[in-house]
Amino acid sequence: MSGYKRMRRQHQKQLIALENRLKAEMDEHRLRLQKELETHANNTYIELERLAKRHVAQTDKEMKATAAEERRIQQQIVAQQKKELTTFLESQKKEYRLCKDKIKDEVTQDSGIPKEEKLEHLSRHKETMQRSQAEEESHLLGQQRMVYDRSCRAIKRRTVVKRHEFEQEQIREELNKKRIQKEMEHALMIRQDESTQDLERRQLQMLQSLRAELVRMQHQTELENQEEYDGRRERELHRKHTLEQRQQPRNLKMLEMQIKKQFQDTCKVQNKQYKALRNHQLEVAPKGDHRVILKSLKEEQTRKLALLAEQYEHSINEMMASQTMRLDAEQETECQALKQQLQQEKELLDAYQSKTKSQIESQHEREQQKLEQKIAIRRAHLEQKIEEELVSLQKERTERIKQLFERQERESDGFDSESSRLGFGSLRSLDFKEDDR
Repeated sequence: MSGYKRMRRQHQKQLIALENRLKAEMDEHRLRLQKELETHANNTYIELERLAKRHVAQTDKEMKATAAEERRIQQQIVAQQKKELTTFLESQKKEYRLCKDKIKDEVTQDSGIPKEEKLEHLSRHKETMQRSQAEEESHLLGQQRMVYDRSCRAIKRRTVVKRHEFEQEQIREELNKKRIQKEMEHALMIRQDESTQDLERRQLQMLQSLRAELVRMQHQTELENQEEYDGRRERELHRKHTLEQRQQPRNLKMLEMQIKKQFQDTCKVQNKQYKALRNHQLEVAPKGDHRVILKSLKEEQTRKLALLAEQYEHSINEMMASQTMRLDAEQETECQALKQQLQQEKELLDAYQSKTKSQIESQHEREQQKLEQKIAIRRAHLEQKIEEELVSLQKERTERIKQLFERQERESDGFDSESSRLGFGSLRSLDFKEDDR
C-alpha cells in the first residue's frame, strides 16, 4: 500500500474517531441535561409537597387559633353580660330599697290608714316591684341571649371569612410557587438549549476544522508527490539524455566504422575492377604501351580512390553532424514534451484540488445552514412549548381561583341564608373592636 493511500485511510480513521468522540460528548451532554430537568422536577415536587404540608399545618394552627379566639370572645361576652347583669341586679336592689323606704315613709305619714291596710298596700307594691324587676331581668337576659347568639353567629361568619381569606392566600401562594418553579424550569430549558447550541456549533467547527486540515494535508501531500514525480521524471530524462550523450561517440564511431567498411569494400571492388580493366587493356594493347597504360590506370585509380575517400570523409562528417543535431533536437523535443505533460498534470491536480476545496467549502456551508435551521426550529418548538405551558398554567390558575371563589361564595351565601332563617339578619357589617377580642 502506498503512503498516500495509508494517509487517506488514516485521515478517514481520524474523522470517524472525532465523530464518535463528539457523538459520545453530545450523548453525555444530553444525559446531563435530562438529569438536570429530572432533578428540577423532583425538587419542584418536593417543594410543593413541603408547601402542602406547611399549608395543612398552618390550617390546623389557624383553626385552633380561631377556635381559641372564638372561645375567648365568647368568654368575654359572657363575662361582660354577667357584669351587666350584676350591675343591673344591684341597681334593681337599690331601686327596690329606695322605693320600699319611700312607700314606708308615705304609709307611715298617713295615720288615717289602718295597719292591716298599710301592710297589704306595702305587700302589693312589693309584689308589683318584684314582678316588674323580674320582667326587666327576663327582658335583659333575653336581650343578652340574643346578643350572645348573634355575636356567636357573627364570630362564625367572621371565621368563615378568615378561612376563605386564608384559603385564598394559600392557593395564591401555591399557584405562585408553581409559576415560579415553572419559570425556573423554562429558564433552565432555555439555558440548556443555549448550551446545546454552543456545543453543536463548537463540535461542527471542530469537525470542519479537522476536515479542512486533513484536506490541506492531503493537497500538500499531493503537491509534494507531484513535485517528487516531476523531479523523478526530469531526473530520469536527464539520465537518459546523459546516457545518450555518453553513448553518442561510440555510436558515431560504429557508424564511422560502418562507413569505413563500406569505403574499404568499395575500394576492394574498384581494385578488382581496376585489375580486370588492366588485364583487359594489357591483353589488347601492344606490349610497348603497357607501361604507359599501367601508369595511366594507376593515376586514374589513385585519383578515384582519393575522390572516393574524400566523399566518404565528407559523408562521415555530415553523418556525425546530423546525428549530433538529431540527438539534440530529439532531447529538446522530449524535454518540451515532458515539461508540457508535467504542466498539464499540474493543472489537472490544481483543478482537482480546487474542485475538492470548493466541494468541502460548500459542504461546510450546507452543514452550517442545516445546523442553524435545526437550532432555529428547536428554539421555536421550545418557545411554543413554553408559551403553551404558561397558557395552561394561567388557565389552571384562573380555573382553580374561580372554583375556590364559587365554592366560598356558595358557603357564604348558605351561611347568610341560614342566619336570615334563624332571624339574625345580615351579619356582614358586624365587627368587634380590638379590645373585645
